[in-house]
Amino acid sequence: MAVVIAPLHEHPQHVEFVATLVYREFWAGVPDGLSADYLADAFAGRIPGRVLASLLALDGDTPLGCIHLIDNDDASLPELHPWLAALVVVPGRRGQGIGSALVRALMDTARARGFERLWFGTDGPGFYERLGAVKHLHKGGDFWIMALPLMASQSEAASRVP
Repeated sequence: MAVVIAPLHEHPQHVEFVATLVYREFWAGVPDGLSADYLADAFAGRIPGRVLASLLALDGDTPLGCIHLIDNDDASLPELHPWLAALVVVPGRRGQGIGSALVRALMDTARARGFERLWFGTDGPGFYERLGAVKHLHKGGDFWIMALPLMASQSEAASRVP
């Protein structure tokens, strides 16, 4: 089956899976970090204003990954808004273009809401640079705050992706 990208709110049966996936990838073992329960509440829209959109990659009804548009992901940079956050693809499906498809779909979602760029932090800038992102602020080690300009048309965006 072909991979489909859909809003998470259209597939509420997968909210707990997505919360657990994000928790395991980013928050497990982080002292005072976010809990899976908090993430489930945020992704389900029960925490107003925090998560602006959540997208899910599906193969049939099997979730393969997710990505989120949030208000801000770095309290030290409150002027940066909105943020691409918590891009995760299940381990067995990585390297198949699902992450890139999720990023492109989130770009479309953000563009439709009138945003001019997305901000995010990553320790893997090369992946995002291939999608048109640029380094904005080095936070130490391999970690960068990056900006992803949202182009006027999908054809322009497609022409920049190898």
